Amino acid sequence: MRRVRIVNQTRGTGLAEQAEVAQSFLARSRGLLGRRDWSQADGLVIDPCNGVHTWLMHLSIDVAYVGRDGVVRRLVPTMRPWRLGPIVFGARYVLELPAGTFDRTGTVEGDRIALEPLPSTAP
Repeated sequence: MRRVRIVNQTRGTGLAEQAEVAQSFLARSRGLLGRRDWSQADGLVIDPCNGVHTWLMHLSIDVAYVGRDGVVRRLVPTMRPWRLGPIVFGARYVLELPAGTFDRTGTVEGDRIALEPLPSTAP
């Protein structure tokens, strides 16, 4: 799965250093289901997406709904397992991050987010 660095350009802070990008139907459907920690990655980008749930999840997460222009349309901090998040019209993709990321970085609605490709490790 492709990985990116997630940066809050408005605040000049990193939200995730190695986030997975879920773009296939299967990857988007699976999301973080079954994971008990963030050892595999420190974030997940679900693209395209405008709504998420945490059914069958073991982690609380911060959720950001981001528009096509990179602007945060809505934040759901510390979404606990077994919850249904809102549908956010105008969202292109959703960021799922460890709970507390928004507080730690000062991220708020209206901030601009960038997904930066990581350097290739292939020879």
